[in-house]
Amino acid sequence: MKRASETWASIPMRSVGPLKLKGPEIEASIKVPLATFETPLWPSVARGARVSGKTEGIAAVVCDERMSRSIMLAAPSAETAHNSIAAITARREEIAAVAAASSRFARLVDMHFQQVGNLIYIRLEFSTGDAAGHNMATKAADEIMAWLTDRYPALEYGSISGNYCCDKKASAVNGILGRGKYVVAELLVPEAVCRKQLRSTAKDIETLNLRKNLIGSTLAGSIRSANAHFANMLLAFYLATGQDAANIVEGSQGITHAEDRKGDLYFSVTLPNLIVGTVGNGKEIDFVAENLRALGCMEERPSGANSRRLAVIAAATVLCGELSLLAAQTNPGELMRAHQDLERRA
Repeated sequence: MKRASETWASIPMRSVGPLKLKGPEIEASIKVPLATFETPLWPSVARGARVSGKTEGIAAVVCDERMSRSIMLAAPSAETAHNSIAAITARREEIAAVAAASSRFARLVDMHFQQVGNLIYIRLEFSTGDAAGHNMATKAADEIMAWLTDRYPALEYGSISGNYCCDKKASAVNGILGRGKYVVAELLVPEAVCRKQLRSTAKDIETLNLRKNLIGSTLAGSIRSANAHFANMLLAFYLATGQDAANIVEGSQGITHAEDRKGDLYFSVTLPNLIVGTVGNGKEIDFVAENLRALGCMEERPSGANSRRLAVIAAATVLCGELSLLAAQTNPGELMRAHQDLERRA
């Protein structure tokens, strides 16, 4: 509920779809809310959604989930730092107990260490239930840091966040170790549907994806990222569902894959850093709560199930917009014509 002292600007929002989804987290046709000033995004995602409805559906799977916070400690020497890392590693179970005591839901998943001179960077990774988990991970990391400096007096506080997390910055580490939900969404589009709905072919989309997303992104020096516009769909979805919008920085680092399978199109999007939650800051706003309920993400389920459902829907939305844009770019002039027609009409 909005407080009297707060005023919020309005961003245009529409529900598009339905998207047809299948898989362990959700099996349904569902409309998704998107808040954006880029009006062509709605019909673009809607076209991808129509394609999904003429197939067996978008299959999506959550491969992994964790939220990270990296603490930084200073030792008097490199040797002390090195020996401390070995000692800390051996006390993982005790550290896990400290994390569990900090929250009803935070559970230590893994720890990773880096040493630079006398500095120790510890990337702590937690499961965080239905929350995106930024604050939960920070609170657990705070408790762990206090525990470590108490038991190892030679170590001094450096920072609660040493940037090895890596929060809201483009990096390789998040894609390698994971931050948020690691989600893959895939779709098999029959040849006839591809030609009629997308006005393209599997071969043309496969070729464009290779030349644009893979080779072009390599030339640009992209970091673990080979896609056309994941950020567009993610930002619109994040704003509509009360997520921390700055997380599109790492969230949009993902890979699009396309294959021509004897005329049919296999199409997938992989998002290894998809950070979403169904509880926490922002979720109490009226329109956000309404959107989450409409998506079926406010139900009584085991801890974490609602956020996994939301992550799957987000990935499917990205797939729809990515597929539609790549299909448009296989045809000379189509992208610009669509923008001119749709933005004049808006």
